[in-house]
Amino acid sequence: MKKLTTSEMNRLTPEAFHEAPKVPLIVVLDNVRSQHNVGAVFRTADAFRLQGVYLCGICCCPPNDEIHKTALGAEQTVDWQYFADTLAAVQSLHEQGYTVYAVEQAHDSITIDTVKTQHHAGEPIAIVMGHEVFGVQQDVVDACDGCIEIPQYGTKHSLNVSVTAGIVMYELSHHLISTRA
Repeated sequence: MKKLTTSEMNRLTPEAFHEAPKVPLIVVLDNVRSQHNVGAVFRTADAFRLQGVYLCGICCCPPNDEIHKTALGAEQTVDWQYFADTLAAVQSLHEQGYTVYAVEQAHDSITIDTVKTQHHAGEPIAIVMGHEVFGVQQDVVDACDGCIEIPQYGTKHSLNVSVTAGIVMYELSHHLISTRA
């Protein structure tokens, strides 16, 4: 088995990426402190051609060398906005017709598979990812339409925020693409 070359992968140019239709999924980062985690979210959002990323609170914004180290230029292709207050971002998304889920361990949280069976085709989704230690702020959880939880079976109670975001972005983008057809 031979690895594909870059030209064989047929990737979009940055210009073509901007013009291409996007998956109606926005990732909201609620006070994510690590610039590397922010960059990883941008890179994954680019990979799945998501609608955008909202950076809130203490999140660092592009241009930033540390974000660039993990984003590898995705911070220049993925649309993003900054909100000083995460609640304002959630309110804006609701006004735009998004169903907003916090990705958080909470009473009555649901799994990604449940979201996929309950979600109506064509409706955009936003996911809120929280601070590396404190998670999503409780008032932000309260403002969301629900919580998504990834079942875990080991001794640790959480995954790294960029890993969690990658899992949820993959699952939901795949679902949104398949319901478009």
